[in-house]
Amino acid sequence: MNLAITSTRTLLRRSVGKVSKRELAMAAAAEPELKTTILHDKHVDLGGKMVPFAGYAMPVQYPDGIKDSHLFVRSSAGLFDVSHMGQVRLHGADRVRFIEKLVVGDIAGLDEGTGVLSVLTTESGGIIDDTIVSNLGGNLHGMVINAGCKDKDVKHMREHLAEAKQAGMDVDLEVVEDHELLALQGPKAMETMQKFSPNHDFVKMAFMSGVNIDVMGIPCHVTRCGYTGEDGFELSVPGDRALEVFEGLIAEDAVRPVGLGARDSLRLEAGLCLYGNDIDDSTTPIEAGLTWTVGKRRRESGGFLGADVILGQIKNGTSRRRMGFVMEKGAPARGGEALMNEEGAVVGKVTSGGFSPSLGKAIGMGYADKPFNKSKTKLAVQVRSRTNAVEVRKMPLVPASYYSVPE
Repeated sequence: MNLAITSTRTLLRRSVGKVSKRELAMAAAAEPELKTTILHDKHVDLGGKMVPFAGYAMPVQYPDGIKDSHLFVRSSAGLFDVSHMGQVRLHGADRVRFIEKLVVGDIAGLDEGTGVLSVLTTESGGIIDDTIVSNLGGNLHGMVINAGCKDKDVKHMREHLAEAKQAGMDVDLEVVEDHELLALQGPKAMETMQKFSPNHDFVKMAFMSGVNIDVMGIPCHVTRCGYTGEDGFELSVPGDRALEVFEGLIAEDAVRPVGLGARDSLRLEAGLCLYGNDIDDSTTPIEAGLTWTVGKRRRESGGFLGADVILGQIKNGTSRRRMGFVMEKGAPARGGEALMNEEGAVVGKVTSGGFSPSLGKAIGMGYADKPFNKSKTKLAVQVRSRTNAVEVRKMPLVPASYYSVPE
C-alpha cells in the first residue's frame, strides 16, 4: 500500500481526540508534492490541520476537534471544502447513451434538474467509482467523481469516448477546472441557503435535485445532496469567487468549517461507502448493498459494462454482502481486520471502522459471508490483541435525515 495513503487513513481513523504533530509530519513527508484547493490558505488561517488526501493538502480537523465538529453538523450546519473532487460534463446528442454504457443507473429517465447516485463498472462487474450523475438541462449532463479516482475515471471515460466517436456517436467530455465544490450539511443548511439565495424556494427543492441560482449574488450550481446522512447542499462555485462564498457562509453562527475527520465519521454513521475501503474494483454493486443503484429499466435491458455479472447476481444472489456493525465496548476495529463467528471461524472482514460521536461507541462496516451479514448476528473482531464482540446492524447506523418536500 502507498505510504501516503496509509498515513492519510491513519489520520482519518482517529475519529476523536487530537492528531499528533508526529502523525502530521509523517503524512506530509509521505506525499510532499501536494495539490491545493483555492481555499488552502483559508483553512490554514482557521487553524485547520492539513494532511495529504487523494493528492491534495486538506484539513483533517479544525481547533474545535473532530468530535465537536461532527456533533455540530448533526445539530446545525457544517461547511466542507470538497474541491478536490472531480467535476465532469458531457455534451452531445448521444451523451446519455454513452453514459449508460459506463454506469448502472437509468440516466435516460432523469428529468431535467435531477440526479442519481450510480457506479462506474468494469467489464467484470467491479466498481471503478461511485458517482452522482445529473441532468443539467439542454445538451448537458454532469458527473461528480471521487478525488482519489479522478485520473483513472477520466482515463476510463476517454478510452470509451474514443470508441464512441469511432462509432459515429455525438458526445464530448469536459473536465471542469474553473469551479470549486463546497458542501453545506446539517439541519440548518436550508435556512442558511435561503438567507443567501432569497429568490429560490428551498422548501420545494427535492433531494437529489439541482438548480442554477445566485448564492450571495454569485452564480452557482446547487444540488441538494451530501455525504453525511443529513439534509444539505453541494455548491459548484466559480473558482475566483469560492473564497467569498466560503467566508460568507462560515460567518453565520449556524455554520462552522468542518474537516475530513468528521466527514469520515459522519459518512460511517450514515452507512455510506468510502471508495478504496468499502468498495473497489473487486466488489460488485450487489455485494456492496447497492443493488438499488441499478435502474429498473437497466435490469431489463442491460447494456452497461459488467451487466452479465451484475444482473446474474441480482437474480441468483451473492455469497457475501456489505453490512454495518456496532461494538458495545472496546477500541474501533480497523479496515482489514477479520470478522469471526462464535466458533472462531473467519466469516468476513472489516472495511471501515471508527468511533461514533452520536452513539458514543465504536462502529464500522465490512463484508460478511451469508448468513452472517444478517442484522443482530453476533460476531467478534480482534483489536489490539483483544477479541471484542460485534453486533451486525442495519444501515444507516444513525437514522438519516434526508429532505422530503412537504405534501
